Amino acid sequence: MTQVDTEAWRDPARPAEERVADLLGRMTLEEKIAQLGSIWMGASGDGDGVAPMQDQFFSYDQPPFDELIKNGLGQLTRVFGTRPVEAAAGMRALASLQARVAAASRLGIPAVAHEECLTGFAAWGATIFPTPLAWGASFDPALVGEMAAAFGATMRAAGVHQGLAPVLDVTRDYRFGRTEETIGEDPYLVGTVGTEYVRGLQRSGIQATLKHFAGYTASRAGRNMAPVSMGPREFADVILVPFEMAIRLGGARSVMPTYVDIDGVPASADPRLLTTLLRDEYGFDGVVVSDYYAVSFLELQHAVAAGQGEAAALALAAGLDVELPGTRCFGEPLLGLAQAGVVPAEVIDRAASRVLRQKLDLGLLDPGWSPQSDQAAAAPDLDPPGQRDIARRLAEESVILVKNAPRAGDRGILPLAAGTRVAVVGPLANEPLAFFGCYSMPRHLGHTQRSDGSTGGAGVEVTTLLDALRAEGITVTGYAPGCTVRTLDESGFAEAVSSTRSADVIVAVVGDEAGLFGRGTSGEGCDIDELKLPGVQQELLHALADAGKPVVAVLVTGRPYAFGGLADRLAAIVQAFFPGEEGGPAVAGVLTGRVNPSGKLPVELPRDVGAQPSTYLRSKNAARHGGSTVDPTPLFAFGHGLSYTTFEYADLAISACEVPTDGVVQVSCTVRNTGQVAGTEVVQLYLGDPVATVVRPVQWLAGFARAALAPGEAARLTFRVHADRISFTGQDLTRIVEPGTITVTLGGASDDLPLTGSFTLTGPIRTVGIDRVLDTPVSVKKLTD
Repeated sequence: MTQVDTEAWRDPARPAEERVADLLGRMTLEEKIAQLGSIWMGASGDGDGVAPMQDQFFSYDQPPFDELIKNGLGQLTRVFGTRPVEAAAGMRALASLQARVAAASRLGIPAVAHEECLTGFAAWGATIFPTPLAWGASFDPALVGEMAAAFGATMRAAGVHQGLAPVLDVTRDYRFGRTEETIGEDPYLVGTVGTEYVRGLQRSGIQATLKHFAGYTASRAGRNMAPVSMGPREFADVILVPFEMAIRLGGARSVMPTYVDIDGVPASADPRLLTTLLRDEYGFDGVVVSDYYAVSFLELQHAVAAGQGEAAALALAAGLDVELPGTRCFGEPLLGLAQAGVVPAEVIDRAASRVLRQKLDLGLLDPGWSPQSDQAAAAPDLDPPGQRDIARRLAEESVILVKNAPRAGDRGILPLAAGTRVAVVGPLANEPLAFFGCYSMPRHLGHTQRSDGSTGGAGVEVTTLLDALRAEGITVTGYAPGCTVRTLDESGFAEAVSSTRSADVIVAVVGDEAGLFGRGTSGEGCDIDELKLPGVQQELLHALADAGKPVVAVLVTGRPYAFGGLADRLAAIVQAFFPGEEGGPAVAGVLTGRVNPSGKLPVELPRDVGAQPSTYLRSKNAARHGGSTVDPTPLFAFGHGLSYTTFEYADLAISACEVPTDGVVQVSCTVRNTGQVAGTEVVQLYLGDPVATVVRPVQWLAGFARAALAPGEAARLTFRVHADRISFTGQDLTRIVEPGTITVTLGGASDDLPLTGSFTLTGPIRTVGIDRVLDTPVSVKKLTD
């Protein structure tokens, strides 16, 4: 009888629980604790890190790798994503590290390799997809899932197991630097899109990591890592919804707690959040991994632990399983407390068994596993045509036509008419990196990249908007940057205005420069105190408007900005939230009409630069009223987005006038393309609860669907709304459905809802359990005349 035959944990035919229990029973305390740690081989302390305070954490001498892995290892951190490395070289490095991990320890257990994947596989030369705020603008969960499955397959072929995405934080304050990483300001939009991302990524064999659990985007004044002051009702009804959806509907296998403290309790040390809510209520049975250095922050930032060991003990007791990106607290400090009996053995066993179950699910404990079998035979193409095609489609769907003033008759200034002479101005007009968010490789590691002004600095082929317009056949009569994104230098204004003299229309390309920790105007650690375009770009737009020619403003940003009176001076506004490597052609296609825009705002565009915090989920007193001189009404509302065609809404039908508090109602309408060109309308269903026992938003998004229609074509959309979708957290903090009138509105934006109706919920107040219905299925059926 061989050893393989006698060890249950090596037998794939046995139940997973039996295999994990058998392996755990064979492990020493040191081996169990080793499974809870990680190593970041590529990190440095040069001050230009990709994680908060990275330079401080790597200021000490790290022990040799072989010493660190002598008892095993939980995770390998970012072998591909820490520095520019070609796919084949990265695969060789990862395979070598895995071989050393497996060979060093008595049981030969490999590590889980994780990477960032917010805008695609964060590896040099990999496809760079639109940022999450652009996913929200597309209102196309299926395409987002297709995207995640595509790049997930590439990650798996490279030997990666876990992706640190999606971000399911609901936008609460646009000043927050990581707004670009969020999907939007509505919990149902965030949850629906994020759930499809999870499904897509996990179909490919990569385990998704939900972050940042929870409340990260609600920090005071929009400051990264700042405390959160929020009541439990708002927390439950707005912040938690996407996480619940992604766990219960998407089957997510990993969760990452947020950096922040909520009402004085850090998330990474909160058992009510990580155990009572996440595991006992939601039923999550995967792995909880720390955000980078978050365990250490319990000691160094939150000051709730007196040392590294105490920080580890707090995090483990709360329900956190793995310390990332390296092992500072979950190593010797934890071991000492465990040996002294301060940290109970069952707490160590609980976390280790979860890590082992993750590795079992990934096939890392199977007898045939090897570093070579864990990767494809050859290095994959990291930017194949199929992924570029998905990037193109998602970019095109995400571009929002915000304003389009008439030029002649009913025709707007856009699309640009044939023969139009165009001056292209602005600091982002000819910038290859303009379309990339802070978690794309070129921006993430911008301080280490080659930068010669060519597309080589991006790692992938990129077409600037200037070149894309020329490729569309537009006659460009002049170009000038006018200014930079970040400086206050207006000396280039005169040249910019001069470049427009022979043009019919000015296309001004302005916006953000994504970066990290102050190396940009948008991105992690790049928070702002007012919603004014960075630098002097707003002044540049005024100077161009003074020239007396129509100005089309193209905003390439990571957050919404307030334009105030400037918007009235612009002939058109096009918003693109970091649309990725195909962003140039996508925006150019919208400007020329090759692409009929269908994107909708996943966040409001505020009117005033100080209009924070405010999102569309307003109660009556949060909206404009006579008791305050501050008007939070946005310049352009949530869900807004124009098209080059027109859509007509008709024939609202509500299946019942009265619906039990545990019942279902169907809401239907007909949408017809009444214009001259094919187009796609995002049909939006909003509900309202005019009288409730707690204050509620005037309206909230309850369902949506994209309807692609040829000229004259119509479709019948039917939404299936369960009463659970009207539930809320009541006065005693239990979720309930109350009887009463519910308003129904349908249309193309939250402020453009031509169809209105209502129904009445009847029966007793009903307490809603964890099995509540979380989504609103919708059917789209084309009609024939």
